[in-house]
Amino acid sequence: MFKFIKQYTETISGAQIYPLISLLIFFLFFVVLLVYVQKLDKKSIKQISEIPLDDDINQNLN
Repeated sequence: MFKFIKQYTETISGAQIYPLISLLIFFLFFVVLLVYVQKLDKKSIKQISEIPLDDDINQNLN
């Protein structure tokens, strides 16, 4: 897949290594994010999901 992308970007005038680096950073960010979400325990997910509905926090803001 990356070989195809590299060949494609070489046909574009002015494209150098920077588009490949930015694509790699973009891809790695979402892979790391996916791994992080997969490793979260269910208790943390439940606690985070209930934050908008917590009345104690909402009353302190008023």
